[in-house]
Amino acid sequence: MPTQNGSVSASDKSAAYAEVLDRIERLIAGETDEIAVMATVACELHHAFAQFSWTGFYRVVAPGLLKVGPYQGGHGCLTIPFERGVCGAAVRERRTQIVEDVTQAPHHIACSSTTRSEIVVPVLAADGSVRAVLDVDSDALAAFDETDAHWLERVCGLLAACFSPP
Repeated sequence: MPTQNGSVSASDKSAAYAEVLDRIERLIAGETDEIAVMATVACELHHAFAQFSWTGFYRVVAPGLLKVGPYQGGHGCLTIPFERGVCGAAVRERRTQIVEDVTQAPHHIACSSTTRSEIVVPVLAADGSVRAVLDVDSDALAAFDETDAHWLERVCGLLAACFSPP
């Protein structure tokens, strides 16, 4: 439930994520098609959280290159080199990136003029390689925190079984 300033408590946010995670687990159980799984995850997350204005995946399609995958929201960037943007940083550093204010992040790529904050979580295959990133944008400042990171990392952990080695 939102507080007076519009934020959601960590416990309420965790409860919402737990429900979404449970739904995702049931929906993707036994599915091995990467695109089907990413499309389902993007849809479930996007429609569960009002602050998510763009929710989707960028897939590793060649050495040093991400290409847009399944997503919900307006158009995304089509390609992102590993050396650019928050998505590229998530791949290079193999860790979640939280940007509270994209105007203060010199490496942010503006795919949408309305985006104010962003979280990007690497998706690792069973062999440990980065296969994709989950990118979530918000039109609100500081929309993401460590609670989001924790739960989105758990969601991305579910995808490992769906990704065969490159």
